Amino acid sequence: MPIGHRCCLNHSIDAGHPLHGKTVYLPVMGEGGSEIFAAIFRRLGVEAHVTPPSSRRTVELGGKVTQGDECYPSKVVIGDLFQAIEQPGFVPEQAAFFLPTSEGPCRFGQYVPYLKKVLRDAGYGQIEVISPTDANSYGGRGAVTNIFTRMAWRGIVASDSIHRLLLKTRPYEIQEGSADRVYQESLEDLCETIESSCDNLDCQLCGLVESLARARNRFRALPARYDRTRPLIGVIGEIFCRLNTFSNEDLIRRLESYGAEASLSHVAEWVAYTSNEQERQLRTLGKTFSLEMLGAKVRDHIRQSDEHALLAPLEEDLRGYEEPKVEEIVKLAWPYLPANGVSGEMVLSVGLAAYHSKHGADGVIDISPFGCMNGTVSEAIYPRVSRDYGGIPVRSFYFDGTRSNLDRDMGVYLELARSYHKTKPYSRTYPECFTPTRDNENAPDRKPPRQVTRDSSGRILSALGEQATQE
Repeated sequence: MPIGHRCCLNHSIDAGHPLHGKTVYLPVMGEGGSEIFAAIFRRLGVEAHVTPPSSRRTVELGGKVTQGDECYPSKVVIGDLFQAIEQPGFVPEQAAFFLPTSEGPCRFGQYVPYLKKVLRDAGYGQIEVISPTDANSYGGRGAVTNIFTRMAWRGIVASDSIHRLLLKTRPYEIQEGSADRVYQESLEDLCETIESSCDNLDCQLCGLVESLARARNRFRALPARYDRTRPLIGVIGEIFCRLNTFSNEDLIRRLESYGAEASLSHVAEWVAYTSNEQERQLRTLGKTFSLEMLGAKVRDHIRQSDEHALLAPLEEDLRGYEEPKVEEIVKLAWPYLPANGVSGEMVLSVGLAAYHSKHGADGVIDISPFGCMNGTVSEAIYPRVSRDYGGIPVRSFYFDGTRSNLDRDMGVYLELARSYHKTKPYSRTYPECFTPTRDNENAPDRKPPRQVTRDSSGRILSALGEQATQE
C-alpha cells in the first residue's frame, strides 16, 4: 500500500519515559478511533493494542466489579479492559490502560478513579492508567504528550472523515458489504500512514492528506445507487453510547436496514466543544487577555488549520455532511440551554437536534445510557425543539444491556420520519453523487434510485442529470 516517501527523522520515547517498555491497551469507543490511537502509540515506540471485541463476556466481567449505580458505558469499558487482562501473555507490571476523562455534570469524570479502585481491589493496582482530560482541552503533559496530542487530533479528524464516507455510502451500496470492506482498507491505510510518519509536522500532515485522498477514491469507485427519497436521521446523544455499536445494539445498521441513512455525531465535535468551553470559562474568569487564553487560542487555531487541510480532499464528497461548527451548535442550543449556565453533552445534543432540523434532516435520534442525566435533560427539551423546527420527529433511545423491542420502535419511528420528509420546511444539501436524473428533476418528492458511473480515479463518467446540491 503506497504510503509515500518520508525523508525526516522519526523519534520515539527514550528509556527514561514512564511508558518505555509498557504495553498500552485501549477500549473501543467508536469504529476506527481506538485503532488510530493505538497506531499513534506505536509510532512513538510504545506497543499498543485495542481490547478484544465486546461480547457477553464484557458485560459479565464489568458486572462483577460494578455495583449497578454506574452508567452502562462504565460497565462496558471496564469489562473490555478486564477482557484484556484475561488474554494470554498479559503482564500487569508492563501494562497501561488508556482512558481519557472529563469534568462537568457526568459520571464519566469518575471512570478513571473508579477504574483505579477496581484494579486495586482485583489485585492489579500496578497497572498504570493514562488519562488525558478536557480540563485543558486534552493538551499539555510534557513534550511527548504534546506530540501525541497533535497527532491524536489529526487522527481523530481523519478517522471521523472516513467513517462519514462509510455512513454516506453504505445505505446505497449495490454489493452488500462492499462499503465496509472499503472502510476497513482505508482505516488500515490511515493507521499505516500514522505509524510510518516522521517528526516533521508538515510531512506528517501531507501523508495523512494523501491517505484520505486514497480513501476518497476507493469510496468513489464503489458502485452505489444514491436515492433522495431515503430519509436522513441525525444520530446524537451520549458520546460513548452513540459511537459504541455494542452498547447501542448496532442501531445505525438497524436504521439502514429500515431504509434510512444516518448522520452520526463524531469525536471531533467533543474536542472542539471542550476548546470552545475552555475559552468561554477563561472569559468568565476575567482572563480574556491572559497567557492561558493565548495558549487556548493558539491550540484552537492549530486544530482548525489541521482540520481544514485534512478535509480539503473530501470537500466535494462530504458536501452536506460537514462537521457542524461548534459555535453554531452552541448558538442553536442557547434558547433552550444557555451556555453560560449549562455545560456538557446536553448542550451539544440539544444544539445538534436543532442543527440537523435546520439542515434538512428527516428525524433525530438521541442515544443515551439508561439513567444518563444529559440524556434525560435533553429528552425533556426535545419536544420544544421539534415544535420550533416544523415538527421534526425526535426520539430518545436508552440502553442498559437488557434486550428491548428495538425493531418495533424503529419501524414506527421511521414511518414518522418518512411522513415528515414530505412536508419538512428545511431543504437538505446533497453532494454530486445524488444528482437526480434529468427526467425526474421536476418530479414529486419520490424519485427512483440512480447509479453514478465513475472511472478508476473516481471522476464521474456519466452523470444522469445536471448537478443539483439543493433539494
